[in-house]
Amino acid sequence: MMKKPIRIPGLLSVIFFAVLFLCASPLAAQASVTDTTAAGMQAEIQRSLENDRFNAGVWWYSWLGVYTAATIGQGAVCLSSGDKRLRQDMALGSVTTFLGAAGQIVTPLVKTEPDINQYNQEQLLLDLAEREKAGRSWKIHAFTGAVNIGSGLVTWLGFKRSFHDGVENFLLNTAVTEAQIWTQPVRAAKDYSKYYCKDANAGTHLNRARAECYVCVYPGGVSVNVRF
Repeated sequence: MMKKPIRIPGLLSVIFFAVLFLCASPLAAQASVTDTTAAGMQAEIQRSLENDRFNAGVWWYSWLGVYTAATIGQGAVCLSSGDKRLRQDMALGSVTTFLGAAGQIVTPLVKTEPDINQYNQEQLLLDLAEREKAGRSWKIHAFTGAVNIGSGLVTWLGFKRSFHDGVENFLLNTAVTEAQIWTQPVRAAKDYSKYYCKDANAGTHLNRARAECYVCVYPGGVSVNVRF
C-alpha cells in the first residue's frame, strides 16, 4: 500500500505567508501609530507657535501704545503748562518715551508671515525665540540704563535742578524700562527647546540652531564641514 506524499512546498508556502502576515500587521500598525503621533506633535507645535506669536504681539502692541500715549500726553502738557519745572519734566519725559516707542518699532518681536506650516514653523519659532532672548540680554539693560542716566544728568545739570531731582528721574525711567524688559514673553524660547533641542544643554541650543561651518586642519590636508 502506497502512502500519499506530503506536499512540503505547499505547506511551507502557507507557513511563509502566515508569518509574513503576522509580521506585517504589527509593522503596519506601528507605522500608523507613528504617523498619528507625528501629526499630533506637528499640530501641538503649531498651536504653541500661534500662542507664542499672539503673546508676543500683545506685549509689543501694549508697550508701543503706552509709550505713544505717554509721548503725546507729556508733549501736550509741556506745550500748555505755564510751570517751567513741569514743562522741563514733560519735555524730557516725552523724548524718553518717544525713544521707547521707536525702539518697539525698530525691533519687532513677531515677523509678518501669512501662514504657518510644517515647513517654516521651526524657523518662525527659532526667530521668535532668538528675539525674546535678545530682548532680555545685557545689551538691552545697558542701553536703557545709559538713556536713563543721560535723562537724569539732563535734569540735574542741564536744567540746573537738584541732584535729588536727577536721581528721581533716573529711578522712574529705570522702573519703566525694566518693567518693559521683564514683562517680555519668553515662552517661545522654552517651546523651541522643548520641541527641537534634544541635548542636555537645551538652553544653549538656540545659539547652535543655524548652520555652522567648521574648518579642520590635520596632517596631510584640510577639511571644511557644514552642520545644519
